[in-house]
Amino acid sequence: MTRVLLVDDDVELAAMLREYLEQEGFEAEAVHDGESGVREALSGRFAIVVLDVMMPRLNGVEVLRRIRAASRLPVLMLTARGDDIDRIIGLELGADDYVPKPCSPRELVARLRAILRRVADNSAAGITDGPIVVGPLSMWPERRNAQWHQQPLELTSTEYSILEVLARHAGRVVSKSDLSELAMGRPLARFDRSIDVHVSSIRQKLGARPDGDSWIQTVRGQGYQFVKA
Repeated sequence: MTRVLLVDDDVELAAMLREYLEQEGFEAEAVHDGESGVREALSGRFAIVVLDVMMPRLNGVEVLRRIRAASRLPVLMLTARGDDIDRIIGLELGADDYVPKPCSPRELVARLRAILRRVADNSAAGITDGPIVVGPLSMWPERRNAQWHQQPLELTSTEYSILEVLARHAGRVVSKSDLSELAMGRPLARFDRSIDVHVSSIRQKLGARPDGDSWIQTVRGQGYQFVKA
């Protein structure tokens, strides 16, 4: 049974979400402050974290920062509806996805399952294809490991999925809607900038090409393209 950690100072909401998650086959635990959230997230007992941004004292952004300093554990953030700043900051710090509050428990479960599908052991699903090699990039989908210039490339689960899709289509343009479906497991919502933020983070980790251009190029009005060496 998949264990989910809920980190939210709204005790009633957390209790409601916990009950719904358990009805959907998850095992859920809730904590109500940031310090406890960091401690439990790094305990190794959970498969994924649902993290509220707006908490007193240690807020969700700082909790995420501390988790990412030590772990790639998947994190789904709960953000205030329409608050693009917290949403973008969370994605830049390595959140896997977000759901605006108030959210329906059904949508939350759908997002959780999409993230968990991405981080599942692909070998168990029968995926045994060899490494993807494009220029200085090597990726092993069955282990979800990546190297850049033969050095380990640290990616969040969502960043890995996006880069894998782009690498498999190297030299071709992949639309944002296809990236959202293939890498994040959900349709691209209107005004959703998640893909852009994740791609920006990946670009920073890869650095520039020898000619100064990005390895991942934006094709205006179409999408993104990973440049073949």
